[in-house]
This record gives sequence, structure tokens and C-alpha cells, in this order.
Amino acid sequence: MTSPNEARPVGAVVDPLPAGTKPDGRPLFGRYVILQHVEASRHGRDLYRSFAESDPNGDLWTYMGYGPFDDLEKFLAWLSGRESSNDPLFYAFLRKSDGRAVGMGAFMRHDPPNGVIEIGHIWLSPDLQRTREATECIYLMMRHAFEDLGVRRLEWKCDALNAPSRRAAKRFGFTFEGIFRQHYVVKGRNRDTAWFSMIDKEWRRAREAFDQWLDAKNFDGAGKESSKLRIASNPEKRHGRT
Repeated sequence: MTSPNEARPVGAVVDPLPAGTKPDGRPLFGRYVILQHVEASRHGRDLYRSFAESDPNGDLWTYMGYGPFDDLEKFLAWLSGRESSNDPLFYAFLRKSDGRAVGMGAFMRHDPPNGVIEIGHIWLSPDLQRTREATECIYLMMRHAFEDLGVRRLEWKCDALNAPSRRAAKRFGFTFEGIFRQHYVVKGRNRDTAWFSMIDKEWRRAREAFDQWLDAKNFDGAGKESSKLRIASNPEKRHGRT
């Protein structure tokens, strides 16, 4: 039993408190891509075309809660619902080189009082995957969360069986926090969810690594990288502390 004179540990005082800013759909500009609040009439046909012919088996949607889409009309109907959503708030990923929308992502689970937000619903067309444009899309969302929205904690979650997403989270500097067992039922199947996060004090280090990697000098004429993106892991995790 704790004595009246024994101090109980408490968390550090949060000063200043989170500002409570929510994403507002403003465009996000990068060197190679632009992120725009999704509009079915503006982005729908390009988005559908970005996967319809290059992903005939629908592998892109394996770990998503929706898809695959049999035709353009069904996709546009789904996309129209995303356009009107505020949480999640969806963005289309556009390549500057040709202006086409080739992927999507969303800010979701806004928690302004605690300064927390998640990025999710991320899908990249086969043509966008493993490119500098793909990395910059995620970077712009992370930068917006920390520098414009002022979050304390940014979350990344995925199906625990989704190895590419888990590798991506690690590459982008997120810290693995564990598995939520039997978290969801998705398309009639069990989903265990892997949780990752980055907190505000880790962002500066991550941003420096992103900025260095995304510099045009790091790529040849074909867009091949000279050096890899390397973001040091959380020092506390590295030494076995939580």
C-alpha cells in the first residue's frame, strides 16, 4: 500500500498544450509531387487508370478495407464518398511530371486535444511504387502533420501481415509499438494491426534525412537514387527502453 508521503510518478507537463488544429484539405507542394484534396470529377479517371490496367489481379487492394473495383463507375461512386469525408480526409497524389493522380492517402482519427493524428488509407499505383515521388508523398503528409498541424504524435497502422507497409514505416523513421490482436474484421477475415508512431521530438532528425534524400542531386537522369534514405531508429528503443 502506498504511504501518504510516497510520491507517485506522473508524466511530464505538456507546455504548450496542443493547439487543436485539424487538417483543412489545403494543397501540399513538393519537388516532384502535389497533394490535393481528392475530387472525384478532377482526379477519378486518372486514379482509376493508374491501377486498372497495371494491377489486373487487384493485388493493390489486398490489405485495404475496400476494392478491387470492377469498373470506372464503381470506383467513381466510391471516390465520391471519400471526397465528402472530413475524417478521414483524403488526398490525391499527383506527379508534377505529367499532372496525373496516381495514388491516395488520408489524415484520420484526428485527436486535437491530445495532438495526435494518423496517416492511412495509403495506396500507390504500381507505377508510383518505389519511386522518389512515392516517398515525397509520405514526407509531405508527415511534414504537414508536424509543422502545420502541430501534432505531438503521428501514427501509422497496417495489417500485421502487410510486410511492405511495415517495411515502409520503418524506412520512414516510425517506431514499432506492437500488435493489436484481432483488432478488425476486414472483408470477412481477421486483421491483427501493427502500430507505429513518430513523436514531435523525432521529426527534426527525420526531416533532415528526407530533405537530403529528396535533393535532386541524389538522383540520376532516370530517377535512380545515389544514396538510400536512412533515418536512425529511436535511441530509447535501440537500448531496450520504452
